[in-house]
Amino acid sequence: MAHIEHGGDEGFIAQTEGQLDEPSYEFTAEAEALHARQRRRIAQLEEQLEALKAGRASKERQTNYYIAEGRAIRRVISLFDNVEDLVTENDRRYDLSDDDENNVDQDRLQVGYITLTHTLPWFHKKAVEMEYGNDCSKLKTLIAEWVNREFKPDHPVDPDDKHSHGFSNDACGRLLCPAEFDWNNPVIKAGIRDRSEGYVVTDLSFPAFLYDKYQSNPDDLEEGLFKGKILLQGYKAVFTSPSSAKDIEGDGDGADVIRNNRLTKKSFAGIKVTPCSIAYIACQVRIGLSSVTSWWSIDGDFDYIQFWCTIIDFFEKPPGQDVHRRVEKLLEWWTRKVFGRNHRDDISSAAKANMSINTLARQRAQRDDAAFDSP
Repeated sequence: MAHIEHGGDEGFIAQTEGQLDEPSYEFTAEAEALHARQRRRIAQLEEQLEALKAGRASKERQTNYYIAEGRAIRRVISLFDNVEDLVTENDRRYDLSDDDENNVDQDRLQVGYITLTHTLPWFHKKAVEMEYGNDCSKLKTLIAEWVNREFKPDHPVDPDDKHSHGFSNDACGRLLCPAEFDWNNPVIKAGIRDRSEGYVVTDLSFPAFLYDKYQSNPDDLEEGLFKGKILLQGYKAVFTSPSSAKDIEGDGDGADVIRNNRLTKKSFAGIKVTPCSIAYIACQVRIGLSSVTSWWSIDGDFDYIQFWCTIIDFFEKPPGQDVHRRVEKLLEWWTRKVFGRNHRDDISSAAKANMSINTLARQRAQRDDAAFDSP
């Protein structure tokens, strides 16, 4: 391309040299401008050629772009708040009712998030894609580890080979099996694997991994629902830390409580476990157990969008007051399991008054009053 541009220059120079006897001011100015543009174009092409040879062009453009955009976050959006906090606050508001109130700090974070998405329009879509992909990758390995440890299958689940997952694997199949079926029945197991009539797995069935001890009660399908061990492990791995998922017994009162509470305070997300977050993890765990190699909203006969909506409706659209109370109790159970029990509110005012910080404040005030009253 550079040779062609030079060729144009030579032709142009020859043409202008033939007209030097009768110069035109307008023509000369136009020629000089064209010549300057051509020189700049040649220089640009040469720089691009060198950059392509070094393999830097794409990488440098992307790096410089994101560096510039990163500066914009501090300069235009928020100097001290983390992007994670802005995103988490926006997510939290999706679960609020009309009667819930927000404090000044929460409003500030929300304003920051709105400014962020307006300043960097690509951010919202990119952030969602990256976060979802990160969770998928994280849980793929962890789920294989949890299944192998608990079930010790003859053919272990290989985290790097999704074809070893799904209904072809006995352990994964047991967890993916619809609640109304018995995976131990050879006829049912073969029917599910062959997708025979009457055994097609769809989003109209709750998978066994959602249930406590991975077993459902046919006469009371609500019993133990959303208390599955691997579901809880997946939630803790994503929302607290992978190490915290190793211990899910009790109410989270242990060595991890301080760390979990610190993470909770930082992210503004640990006040309570929400239906949306449970539905999100349920989808992630099912994908981790399945044999699909990439994310699709439809997996054969299973529709993840409908599955997600079904879980949300279970929590948010209870048919009566009694069911509503059970749902609230279940969400409280989840919050205790994930973030631990907070005993601070149980301390009486009298006990707080006798604690060292309050006692010191009283003592200093008394001494100050005594010094003031003394002659």
